[in-house]
Amino acid sequence: MSSALLKFDRYQWFVVAILAILQFTLILDFMVLSPLGAQLLEELDITTAQFGLVVSAYAFSAGASGILAAGFADRFDRKTMLLFFYAGFILGTFLCGIAPTYFLLLMARIVTGIFGGVIGSIVFAIITDLFPLEMRGRVMGFVQMAFAVSQVLGLPVGLYFANLFDWHAPFLLIVVLSIPIYILILLRLKPINAHLALQKDNSAFRHLWETISKPRYLQGFAGTILLATGGFMLMPFGSTFSINNLGVTFDQLPIIYLVTGICSMIAGPLIGRLSDSIGSMKVFTAGSILTIIIVVIYCNFGVTPLWIIILMSVIMFIGITSRMISSTALVSAVPAPADRGAFMGINASVSQISGGIASGIAGMIVHQAADGHLENYPELGYVVAGTMVVAIGLMYNIHRMVKKRAH
Repeated sequence: MSSALLKFDRYQWFVVAILAILQFTLILDFMVLSPLGAQLLEELDITTAQFGLVVSAYAFSAGASGILAAGFADRFDRKTMLLFFYAGFILGTFLCGIAPTYFLLLMARIVTGIFGGVIGSIVFAIITDLFPLEMRGRVMGFVQMAFAVSQVLGLPVGLYFANLFDWHAPFLLIVVLSIPIYILILLRLKPINAHLALQKDNSAFRHLWETISKPRYLQGFAGTILLATGGFMLMPFGSTFSINNLGVTFDQLPIIYLVTGICSMIAGPLIGRLSDSIGSMKVFTAGSILTIIIVVIYCNFGVTPLWIIILMSVIMFIGITSRMISSTALVSAVPAPADRGAFMGINASVSQISGGIASGIAGMIVHQAADGHLENYPELGYVVAGTMVVAIGLMYNIHRMVKKRAH
């Protein structure tokens, strides 16, 4: 049957919608730190390295908890796991919203990471359980659209409230958005437990070890490491670079996020459909080449007209979105049904830990001069472009492996 003929039923549409909205709150919680960077550096009187640590703290705690939870991930109903960790995420975000000092913000980010870092893997395990491979490109397209929506709606609103009140406000806003989503999942999402019948009578740690030690799974983890590295290196200092190097004002910053977000929002489902129709590997390669070119040019910019910055940002985000949707669809096909929860948990942890390391490295590469100008940003761009080149080769190997197993 052609993938184009596979249609979503009413419940599948509900699942896609609720998971996309949930991802929106998770992504907004992480992404809101980037545009708040310039404000936090000033108000908390911290260095770029300390700010990088705030970003890394979430990543490292998310990675550690993901690995610990991975052994148990296939032993519980996915709905139960989702509700437990989402409750912890809401609590951690609330603590960020009331943190009065740098140290307490750092601790709150760790709490948020412990719970929030596991949720993404549960979401992708649910998608893999409920949707066949031929539909996953479109599902990932809608779910990953949360990145764009967080820019169109979340970041401008978050920045507005941050400017109106202070930097705590966006976190409290996320809490207010998350509670109704939690209630809806509790009441409407059906149990997801078919994987329980496939489990062997092994301990959680044995299941974890068996998942980590499978050679084909290691390829998937390696690809994820490189995918995470590029994003985590550029994202934390994006707003600071825009303001201090490109000449963007605080008032113009929401406009950039708004326009690029709208374009990414439109592109996400189209890219997902394209991924299902022509193949995820082709979409990933094209998106990677496009992103590499734009990253190298963008990171070498000095003071630049706003319309050029917006145009470059739009193209770059379309490239990044293409990579995310296609790679997630490819990697989701790697694990066997009995190992999906554990694989996705470890994969999310690998992503978070490698992203945390990347943020730390980025904080060491980039330095802020006395006038606020970020130095060594072009070098950071070259490092990111290099990881993307290697990622194409790794994803091609995964593509071949998945294709071989399908036949």
